[in-house]
Amino acid sequence: MTVRPTAEARLDVTVPVVIVGAGACGAVAALTARDAGADVLVLERDPVPQGSTALSSGMIPACGSRLQRERGVDDSPEIMAADIQKKARNEADPAIVEALCQVSGATIDWLADEKGLPLALVEGFLYPGHSRLRMHAPPSKTGAELIGGLTEALARDGIDLMTNARVAGLYADPDGRVTGLRLGRPDGSAEDIGCGALVLACNGFGGNPEMVKRYIPAMAEALYFGHTGNTGDAVEWGQALGAATRHMAAFQGHGSVAHPHNTLITWALMMEGGVQVNADGRRFSNEHLGYSEQAAAVLGQPDGVAWDIYDARLHELGMTFEDYRGAAETGAILSGDTPEALAEKAGLPPGALAETVAQARACAEGAEDPFGRDFSGAPALAPPFYAVKVTGALFHTQGGLVIDPAARVLRPDGRPLPNLFAGGGAACGVSGSADWGYLSGNGLLAAVMLGRIAGRSAARSVAKDAA
Repeated sequence: MTVRPTAEARLDVTVPVVIVGAGACGAVAALTARDAGADVLVLERDPVPQGSTALSSGMIPACGSRLQRERGVDDSPEIMAADIQKKARNEADPAIVEALCQVSGATIDWLADEKGLPLALVEGFLYPGHSRLRMHAPPSKTGAELIGGLTEALARDGIDLMTNARVAGLYADPDGRVTGLRLGRPDGSAEDIGCGALVLACNGFGGNPEMVKRYIPAMAEALYFGHTGNTGDAVEWGQALGAATRHMAAFQGHGSVAHPHNTLITWALMMEGGVQVNADGRRFSNEHLGYSEQAAAVLGQPDGVAWDIYDARLHELGMTFEDYRGAAETGAILSGDTPEALAEKAGLPPGALAETVAQARACAEGAEDPFGRDFSGAPALAPPFYAVKVTGALFHTQGGLVIDPAARVLRPDGRPLPNLFAGGGAACGVSGSADWGYLSGNGLLAAVMLGRIAGRSAARSVAKDAA
């Protein structure tokens, strides 16, 4: 079952706004719709809300927030939009980019001041492509803490959250109006629920190997570091209803997942002076282009692995991230007083690694980097040295259903479907058509801000229908 006629439904109950997915997008949409006066039901396929949000670093980019102003950060929707489009090579929909940037600062303030999320501005370094400090995250800098805070906010607001509820398909009228959903339960039973408006917040298709092979063949064999529930259901439902899709080859990769420990290693290590080397002890790229495209660069090395090389200063920076601390506890982090000693522990050629570290030090002191990286702004690497073995991974897809600035799902001719909204990975993001267009934080930007927009739009839709 994908989409069936309304006449086949057995609707025992109808809820004004139904949201599929309880990650950041779905939770924010639900909180917003409830604030707007709508009755809301959130459906989550897992026993506990997690999704891609829980696997992220929990960092939400936003401009013009109170937290930025308190730290003296001069940012604006125009500056942030320019950063997004520069990374996406102007392939992102300008209207969507503008909508996300315009709502971002006020959304962070609302989450922190009204919904009780312990967000703070992440300081000390800039992620690739950002010209301002604009990452907002919980203290641990983990998505697990972020989704935990959002789930608690749902409970405080009395929003109905149904877990272990997998949506098996939709019911719709001939004009594309969604009238209900078929739910599958763990005991094998099924039930139908009607809806006045539907928000698809169930992410993309990274967990669907067939779809990845079809749309992103270069990552078909890559480690998938996303949520297994991201099986592309929203895209398939939208297509069955006549919706358009765009940029289906776009995705967020990451070039620094500890191997074989499968722990995310913060890219701040690279941005603040670290380098990546292959099994020959040599660098192979400009690490500052972005961690998303670096996934393919790492996978292109022998055995699809690389080593992050850095020093004690950066190790201490890493220890401010919970994921990194976890990697250290499992023994993934190696250290040595000299490059040669570190190479012996890592199984790398000592002479080659020593030459690479010397080259990086020279670049930090003004020498030209053969890969075009700007090493200025960070101290030269100094002993003792550290290393962690990493691989490249697919995190989540960035293509999806085409939406307008109100998060309404659109047909190929630009007409909106009557009552269908999408956000997060279910919608086409703002990362252009490939991995190189992903600006750090674009995933949570689309999840949180499109959740905010979709929640408002869905509440307005049902209020209009009731009038």
